[in-house]
Amino acid sequence: MRTLKHISKFILVTLLIVSCDKAEKKKTTSKQTTQKQLTAKDILGNKNYQAISYGGYRTKTRDTQPTIAEIKDDMKILHAMGIRVLRTYNVQLPQATNILKAIRELKNENAKFEMYVMLGAWIDCKYAWTGQAPDHNQESEQNEGEIERAVALANQYKDIVKILAVGNEAMIRWATSYYVQPNVILKWVNHLQDLKKSGKLSKDLWITCSDDFASWGGGDPSYRTEDLEKIIKAVDYVSMHTYPYHNSHYNPEFWHVPEAEESLTDNEKIEKAMTRSIEFAKKQYNTVATYVKSLDADKPIHIGETGWASISNGHYGPTGSRATDEYKQAMYYKLMREWTNANNISCFYFEAFNEPWKDAHNEQGSENHFGLFTVDGKAKYALWNMVDEGTFKNLTRDGKSITKTYNGNKDALLLEVQVPPVKKVTVNH
Repeated sequence: MRTLKHISKFILVTLLIVSCDKAEKKKTTSKQTTQKQLTAKDILGNKNYQAISYGGYRTKTRDTQPTIAEIKDDMKILHAMGIRVLRTYNVQLPQATNILKAIRELKNENAKFEMYVMLGAWIDCKYAWTGQAPDHNQESEQNEGEIERAVALANQYKDIVKILAVGNEAMIRWATSYYVQPNVILKWVNHLQDLKKSGKLSKDLWITCSDDFASWGGGDPSYRTEDLEKIIKAVDYVSMHTYPYHNSHYNPEFWHVPEAEESLTDNEKIEKAMTRSIEFAKKQYNTVATYVKSLDADKPIHIGETGWASISNGHYGPTGSRATDEYKQAMYYKLMREWTNANNISCFYFEAFNEPWKDAHNEQGSENHFGLFTVDGKAKYALWNMVDEGTFKNLTRDGKSITKTYNGNKDALLLEVQVPPVKKVTVNH
């Protein structure tokens, strides 16, 4: 009887342990499931889910695609700095698919790894990039296949792809190589929303298009068409772009040092110019918000793209607006994150790493230098504090540790920083 008693106790204790173990596993699984079930609605506007644009290209041509191993290294770097949402631009090449594969592998390797994607489908007009004159009133035959590929990836990677973007700056008229009329964007947005209604896409997948603030009705009134109104009502949120950096050349009124500030120190002049840059971006955001509200469209508005280049031998360099250097880039990044985080606005900052293919024939062209990291994995001034804090410890890009640009010598960096030009006063005779 005594032995039986001990056996009964042993069985009872064992059952309790197994039961607790199962409960703990169920709890863990439940946590993981909850994490996978996060939607765009949960992520966008949530400061715990910082966003960034990512390409991953290392060379002067996109013929050299980043490998899954290279992408995984980049994902670890971005994850370490708090990035949780990536933006891609097309599904014509293997790059976007490989990004999704890399994220899935990292999630399988580490249950705590978390990364989501705003998947872009590139939209063109007829004859774009062909050598023939673009026909902006007809769409490219390639668009249908691009949308189909994006839909397939969104379904294959439901736990990762949370947003589909129809086109990138596809309606703005200065995109003379490829822009389309709004009815093309509307057609594909409606198509994707119909797929959601019929259960062929997740009902929680958010659909948008990502375009310049003017394309969203925030600038030239000629963009405020009936089709644009329909687009705004059809998308799940508005993804708008704002670039004070480019406007330091094209609309420099806000950028130039006003007469009242000429007596300030150089550093004070720069700080005030960067503050005005953020105010410029806020103004563009608010003009879009005002227009959207005027349509009685209750849609969230997020920043689909904004950024600041660190090198330019063109409009933004020493002989131009003098907007370009790592010091100003760092100030813009800090101020932009502070504003958007405080106001529950997601900001897909452009961009993570330099991509030399963007202006392949001009190494010093600004388009190659928007990254917060150089191609060889050096952290620009905006991220020097993270290097100091050990954020990137044991992480590498192409086998190289993450170190600071300028060898961490701030004085050397400041030698290249220039003050914006003084505002010219027009004298009327």
